[in-house]
Amino acid sequence: MSIEIAREYLSERGMEDRIMEFDVSSATVELAAKAVGTDPERICKTLSFKLKDGTGVLIQVAGDAKIDNKKYKEYFGEKAKMLSPDEVPEYTNHEIGGVCAFGVTRDDVRIYCDTSMQRFDTVYPACGSSNSAARFTPDELFEVSSAIEWIDVSKLPEE
Repeated sequence: MSIEIAREYLSERGMEDRIMEFDVSSATVELAAKAVGTDPERICKTLSFKLKDGTGVLIQVAGDAKIDNKKYKEYFGEKAKMLSPDEVPEYTNHEIGGVCAFGVTRDDVRIYCDTSMQRFDTVYPACGSSNSAARFTPDELFEVSSAIEWIDVSKLPEE
């Protein structure tokens, strides 16, 4: 079960107490915000992509942000291509609705944090299941997720 992978990962880092489990679904930004009791933009979406060479890319981004295709292409040098539903668990160890950067074991997956989250004091990524989340400051999330860089590849609704 992928929540157990995420739990073990966070436990090894002394952060298991950050995990919240719900009796309701948190599989979408809106459902997660309702379950957590926060604004949707504070939900951290972990979006999963694949580069032409097969490298996986996970980008942790604010709930109200969307990937800006132009910025993505400028940064990665190619058009954004999301992982297929079948590839998501293969690359992330988590199913859609619970994808997070906790417990990714593949060496060919790079993890990033998007600057859209830096507006907030706390953000809430999924934690391996469709009824879980965890609470972190953006900088804590960067560290605990082993992100390699803060990047700006998103656009906000007002942009």
